[in-house]
Amino acid sequence: MSDLKAQFDAAAAASKTLAERPDNSTLLRLYALYKQGTVGDVEGRRPGFTDMVGRAKFDAWSALKGTAHEDAMRQYVDLVRGLGG
Repeated sequence: MSDLKAQFDAAAAASKTLAERPDNSTLLRLYALYKQGTVGDVEGRRPGFTDMVGRAKFDAWSALKGTAHEDAMRQYVDLVRGLGG
C-alpha cells in the first residue's frame, strides 16, 4: 500500500504540471478518482441546480461509490500517466 500511496501522491503532483489542460470530462474523472482514493464514498447532499460545477463534481464522485480506495488510486495513477504526467 505504501508504494501505491507514493505513486498516487506523485501522480497528484504531476497532475498539476501537465503540458496540456485535460478536457472537462477528464478533469471530472481526475477529481472523482482523487476524492474516492483519499476520502472514500461521497457523502452529503447533492448541490442545487444553480451550482452546476458542484453538481458535476458530486455526480462524478458519486458514480464511483463502492470503489475501493486502492482501486481508485490505481485508476488515478494510470489516468495521470496516460495524460503524460
